[in-house]
Amino acid sequence: MTKIISINKKIKNFQKKINVSGDKSLSIRWVLFSSIAEGTSTAKNLLMSEDVNAAIKTIKKLGIKVIIKKNKCKIFGKGIRGYKFKKNLILNAQNSGTLGRLILGLLVDSPYEIKLTGDRSLSKRDFKRISDPLSKFGPKFKLRNKKFLPLKIKGSKNLKPINYLENKGSAQCKSAVILAGMKANGQTKIKAKKSRNHTELLAKYLSLPINVKSKKNYDLIKINKVKKIKKLNYEIPSDISSSAFFIVLTALTSNSKLIIKNVNVNPSRVGIITILKKMGVNIKLKNLKKYKGEKNADLEIKSPRILKAINCPAKLNSGAIDEFLVIFLVAAKADGISYFKNLSELNQKESPRLKWGKKILNEMGVKTITTKNSIKIFGNPNLQINKKIIIKKYLKDHRVFMTSVIAALAFGGKWEIHDKDSINSSFPTFLNIIKLLKK
Repeated sequence: MTKIISINKKIKNFQKKINVSGDKSLSIRWVLFSSIAEGTSTAKNLLMSEDVNAAIKTIKKLGIKVIIKKNKCKIFGKGIRGYKFKKNLILNAQNSGTLGRLILGLLVDSPYEIKLTGDRSLSKRDFKRISDPLSKFGPKFKLRNKKFLPLKIKGSKNLKPINYLENKGSAQCKSAVILAGMKANGQTKIKAKKSRNHTELLAKYLSLPINVKSKKNYDLIKINKVKKIKKLNYEIPSDISSSAFFIVLTALTSNSKLIIKNVNVNPSRVGIITILKKMGVNIKLKNLKKYKGEKNADLEIKSPRILKAINCPAKLNSGAIDEFLVIFLVAAKADGISYFKNLSELNQKESPRLKWGKKILNEMGVKTITTKNSIKIFGNPNLQINKKIIIKKYLKDHRVFMTSVIAALAFGGKWEIHDKDSINSSFPTFLNIIKLLKK
């Protein structure tokens, strides 16, 4: 089966209603929390992607029973100290930064050295940013070149609480410290730059001893030692990061309307909605409801007559960090020059995404000016592509692949996009939904 997809014509206007796969961040967190809960937790609509499967394989290696049948997953938790640590254990986070960093927070009390590995892409990402704070609890780390996977962690019996300043806006680092703090003797205090707060909301819903005070630019989080976690039955809502590609495709396709059902609209995740509204896209949240601490809604998107350029406020970055590649496509068609700044965190993802954003836009004939952490995009409301574009060697970053597909469908040209199996890490049904919209 070929791993290359060819797209040679634009999509026609559409009026559709779709369902998108379960949220990846919530799926992985559900797996990890359920593994340290007491009793059997059940999830529906769990995202069955490579990243989530890696999380399931990881907890199974730590002695946790998992049963998957049809659309349900059951995890038989053994409590917060229920992991069965073995000598010479090797855990593989594959492509998942969320799993790779969060699981370390739960390994801080391992009596044996555990090796954590990942794929080629994950092995290029910075793990010193999480080993540094976690080592203050008491465990010992050995990292390749003092920064990268594979790494080794040996836990401590006597975990000390810590004070931690998280100033990068990394929800993964913040969450790992929260999980480690749940095992420490005393109160761990975190001052964290605003970022996704799924971990905190889950902890609150489970009535764990966590306190969060929200300030203008940061959160103050206090977490005490946890004795017991109740089981967590959960119906995973649709992923806003996966929905983003279809939101943008609708925005770029004239006379189109799309409804995406039951999407997680956690306020720390809806930066793309805020940004696109400022650019003139008509997006409405309907049937808004709260479910186990999280906000979910149906999204209704209508294509605008004209798209406006944006000087994007940096305060919106953390809420849209996974969506910027596809947001750049909207800027490419906007009337005027769009400016996005303070985006160094983009290059801490599966590939150096700021560089890839520039490369894709330049291949499309869009003028850009970039620095290490910013990009100016010179929009063209009449942009049409009439040449061949090949996208490959992008470290199999699923968002580079999906952004390229949306660009091909929205702007035309002859596209050859390699490594289509990259979507298996986060969104295996992506191309199926594309087919539905083209019918």
